Amino acid sequence: MTKMQHKNNLQFLATIKGLIIDADGVLWRGETASPGLIDFFQFLRQHHIRFMLATNNSRKTPEQYKQKLARFGVDIAHTEIMTSAIATAKYLKSTYPPNTKIFVIGQDGLYHAIQSVEFEIVKENAHVVVVGLDFELTYDKLKKATNLIYYGADFIGTNPDTSFPIEMGIAPGNGAALAAISAATGKQPIIIGKPKSPIFQLALQEMNLLPKQTAMIGDRLNTDILGGQNACLKTILVLSGVTSRDDWLASDVKPDIVFDSIAEFIDQWQSTLSA
Repeated sequence: MTKMQHKNNLQFLATIKGLIIDADGVLWRGETASPGLIDFFQFLRQHHIRFMLATNNSRKTPEQYKQKLARFGVDIAHTEIMTSAIATAKYLKSTYPPNTKIFVIGQDGLYHAIQSVEFEIVKENAHVVVVGLDFELTYDKLKKATNLIYYGADFIGTNPDTSFPIEMGIAPGNGAALAAISAATGKQPIIIGKPKSPIFQLALQEMNLLPKQTAMIGDRLNTDILGGQNACLKTILVLSGVTSRDDWLASDVKPDIVFDSIAEFIDQWQSTLSA
């Protein structure tokens, strides 16, 4: 991207009324806040930019994400958080009758979301298998999910991310577990999170904004950026997570604009508004 292209692409920021924001690799890496995190949210509040934290990570509840940001010095509301677990629960509610039996691989965020829409979480005889990121994943859990799907249970994945950024580099993501189950069963999951549309549609509804008023900011080309483009949003890539500059330059998925970090992004956005 040339300097002139970069300058031209910045102009759309003046029309943006809302942001859909990825978390891992954008706002933090593991338990380390991204530089400029507090300034980022102060800028959004000051300029009345609506936002929705939209993460493919299904492990945590909105309250846990709220507490994590509070530890970093940022205060946001539960209504400004949309996880793939919440989107999955809303999909289940719209698709299956109450008290449908669900086998779940996942942690607090996914369990709480599914329980909130009145489904029965079971360990056997399930009609649906839902797989989310699970730091306590075992072979036994994979085996149970595989056999349920083999005998006819529907297969749903909260998100397809094969990895996610941590302080030391990357760690296996939910897509790695989905791949193992798919390899064993020959079945592909229905994906709810990014890059699929449900999580973007829910975020837009919560912000009461149109796609043309909204941009997606994320660190992953094949979920954040591709999903944002599929939802007709402007897209902003930051190179603070899993995507390197070489990855971006080699990819067929091209964001509208690229920054090294949210700190650089806000600095450039402020310059655009001041011009």
